[in-house]
Amino acid sequence: MMNTGSRHNRLIPMALLFVLAIIVFSCAPIVGMNTIPLSAVLHPASGGMESNIFWKIRIPRVCISFLAGAGLAVSGMAFQAMFRNPLATPFTLGVASGASLGAAIYVRLGLVFSVLGISGISIASFAGAILSILLVYGLTRARRGFSTATMLLAGVAISFFFSSVILFTQYMSDFSQSFRILRWLMGGLEVVGFESVLNMAPFVISGSAIIIYMTYELNLLMTGEEIAISRGVSVWRTKKILFFATSLMVGGVVSICGPIGFVGMMVPHICRLLIGADHRYLTPATLLFGGAFLTLCDMLARTLIAPAEIPVGIITALLGGPFFIWLLLGKTSSKRGII
Repeated sequence: MMNTGSRHNRLIPMALLFVLAIIVFSCAPIVGMNTIPLSAVLHPASGGMESNIFWKIRIPRVCISFLAGAGLAVSGMAFQAMFRNPLATPFTLGVASGASLGAAIYVRLGLVFSVLGISGISIASFAGAILSILLVYGLTRARRGFSTATMLLAGVAISFFFSSVILFTQYMSDFSQSFRILRWLMGGLEVVGFESVLNMAPFVISGSAIIIYMTYELNLLMTGEEIAISRGVSVWRTKKILFFATSLMVGGVVSICGPIGFVGMMVPHICRLLIGADHRYLTPATLLFGGAFLTLCDMLARTLIAPAEIPVGIITALLGGPFFIWLLLGKTSSKRGII
């Protein structure tokens, strides 16, 4: 009876999150500087300006914001379980810094190219993310193992080093190049057409599928590596698979959208408050709410100071800062209550 009641308590919030995701996904393309009339939505063959805006700009943008939000949120959830640290984010291991460095070098060199419809800056950014992943993995393996502490320290070291190289690159750039680098570092979801959606989707879908498949292992990792080993989990293999799956997913997202912070930290925490810590339920809830959350943030970014637009990374940072303080004060007050 208790298990049934507990399952119902989880399924109700999940159903509400599912409804929220559908509502946000349906309404976000219509809302903007100009509201799209229903006739332009129902008759795309009419070829009018409003119809083109809806189908070629807003629908792809909502799709990519939902994919990016879901990918960043579920990556943050996986890292928090793997490191057993509620403050871990998708960018903890330096993937975002590597991707940003690749983009900064691309802009500084003045390169302009595309391959199979993929922009050169996305290719350079993803190459930087891959470099960061390989360096963190190599440094971790150099200590003869796959220690979580070593991986975390290697990621922080690589992140700080790449950030310093980005600053040097930006300093050596001219005004226009420096502005382009700074704008890219703020994160954005400005897309036209479905090419970027199709480029990002394989990373998010495959990475999310691996995390969903490993929810049992994530639950045991949260209890401690010793208990996970005693239950038959290959901790070294599990951490390696999660490291590559989540890092490649984050690299794919950041290479197209830029580094959008705080989504991977806030969303898993909110979903834990609603669903609980069981990753069998937490993972789909995080995917749904992560996509809806970033789509809502992008909708705010498009409308708050229209016709101008705020980079969506600024919106998430403005929300993430107070959330971080609330999390810190909440933990402090709970500890005092226990004492």
